[in-house]
Amino acid sequence: MKRGGWSAGEIGRPSTLSVSPWVGSRARKRLRAFPAAGISAVEALRNIRADGKVRVTGRRVGMDITWVTDRIAVGGGIWNADNMAAVSRAGITHIIDMQIEFDDTPLAEPFGVVVCWNPVDDDFEPKHPEVFERGVAFALAALQEDGTKLFIHCAAGVHRAPMMALAVLGVMGSTVEDAMGLIERLRPAADFADVYVRSVEEFLMGRV
Repeated sequence: MKRGGWSAGEIGRPSTLSVSPWVGSRARKRLRAFPAAGISAVEALRNIRADGKVRVTGRRVGMDITWVTDRIAVGGGIWNADNMAAVSRAGITHIIDMQIEFDDTPLAEPFGVVVCWNPVDDDFEPKHPEVFERGVAFALAALQEDGTKLFIHCAAGVHRAPMMALAVLGVMGSTVEDAMGLIERLRPAADFADVYVRSVEEFLMGRV
């Protein structure tokens, strides 16, 4: 399973994102797969700063949703009412929003979508078990209800959302390796930083 070493602010279509500490062939692959709105991969790579970070501006138009089970999806930021409407039309009833940058709650209320705002920074620091417990408790309660569907997202669906999905699937009975493989197969953009995987593993071991 691939485990990455990207920095805070996943690269993708949302605004003010960064990737570091290196931009090589792997970063180029990501940039080709998820170009920022109005910015080509080549243009984004040309914007590499002296500190090794890439800054991308402009918010994505349209939703980025990957179903990893028939009831759990992973993806990028929602940002506006039109995208929230698309989320609702997809049958999603509950959201775990991992963004420290944006709280979905006001956007979700008119659509009757329930949000767990679980904000964490994509800073490549260990994540406290409370982060996972909060999200897992919300996910399990939501999925116990008939007809519900859960969307776990962050800014670009590269680091924080896959990390949280890993914890949810782990509590539901998957091994960490199997869950990583499933997420990576269905969502190639997912990048599992070692420190985040270790944080999930420590959380799951603490629940035994």
